[in-house]
Amino acid sequence: MRWNDQEGSSMDSPDDLLTTAEVAQIMRSPVSTLRYWRHLGTGPHSFRLGRRVVYRRADVTAWLLERSEAGRAERAG
Repeated sequence: MRWNDQEGSSMDSPDDLLTTAEVAQIMRSPVSTLRYWRHLGTGPHSFRLGRRVVYRRADVTAWLLERSEAGRAERAG
């Protein structure tokens, strides 16, 4: 796969990958909470890249929006 800046890339940009600590900072949650959610399978989608667990920024954003909408639906009845 190759990068093509003018027409978009055939791969996600490396900047779109976040570490567990970066996601925890975005969510203002402890890293241990993200680890627990990953264990339960309830948090944003993550995957292993070598030894590291990483998240795609788009997956984190989508998960946050989904949770936000679910919270609004619960309050609305």
